[in-house]
Amino acid sequence: MSHDHLRVGLGQIAPVWFRRDETLEKVCDTIRDAAARDCDIVAFGEALVPGYPFWPERTGGAVFESDVQKAFHAQYLEQAVQIEAGHLHGVRSLAREMGVAVVLGIIERPGDRGGHSVYASAVTIDQRGHVASVHRKLMPTYEERLTWSPGDGHGLRVHPLKAFTVGTLNCWENWMPLPRAALYAQGEDLHFAIWPGSVRNTKDITRFIAKEARSYVVSVGSLMRGSDFPADALEREQLVGDDESAFLTDGGSCVCGPDGEWVLEPVAQTEGLLVVDIDHARVREERQNFDPVGHYSRPDVTQLTVDRRRQSTLVLRDE
Repeated sequence: MSHDHLRVGLGQIAPVWFRRDETLEKVCDTIRDAAARDCDIVAFGEALVPGYPFWPERTGGAVFESDVQKAFHAQYLEQAVQIEAGHLHGVRSLAREMGVAVVLGIIERPGDRGGHSVYASAVTIDQRGHVASVHRKLMPTYEERLTWSPGDGHGLRVHPLKAFTVGTLNCWENWMPLPRAALYAQGEDLHFAIWPGSVRNTKDITRFIAKEARSYVVSVGSLMRGSDFPADALEREQLVGDDESAFLTDGGSCVCGPDGEWVLEPVAQTEGLLVVDIDHARVREERQNFDPVGHYSRPDVTQLTVDRRRQSTLVLRDE
């Protein structure tokens, strides 16, 4: 492919819920599939590894001093991803071997915040297998706040990939105008929006962001059916309900071009790798009449300040 042309894979898969290593095996299988289909980059849904927190809504998550909620939290921490412990080493090695960049939604348990809280993080791994950025979701949404911690601006970064400049936001923070603007201002023209998985979330905002940014927008969601919960899952009966085949999240992965028209309409209830080809020339064409941070901006009137320092409760000065 030419420098202008990019092949993008959307890994619409279900996790092996609360099973970090087994879910990462599925991720690696999808990366291999993407490489076999000549993808330059493959993306996965929010919180895919080791899975989305479905339990607060279904098991009385707001009950204080609940043994059930404490048990869920303890297991979630145990199966969360610690990048510094090497949990993504296999994904990184495979990205390097296959020459495929990866955007992966994880539940991160970072040591730099003490190691006992978790964050919904989007990890970008480049084609050399390097962790290019880790963006911790700025604000967990509604019941997610009962299990996830709020992130910071450190991961509001973009990365080059052929002619494109790639950025990522998690789920509902895609509705936040200022984080979007922070990525636009760094030259983003290929935006990844990662989701737990739902057509109702992706069908409108994907087209809206594409038209606002005059960029390609790739929304990637996961799947979760009742039958995907392991037999020994905590409170499985409450999580699943009466219908093992019912979808808790149905995917909804899709792609829009910089004119806001569909390249790939939302795909629901189908597990697998979706592949699209995109052309950077279309970005340049659509920026002719509107460029939100270039010729159609007024930095003398409005500007955005972003704090990209990694937040910490501790600053050590030993000397």
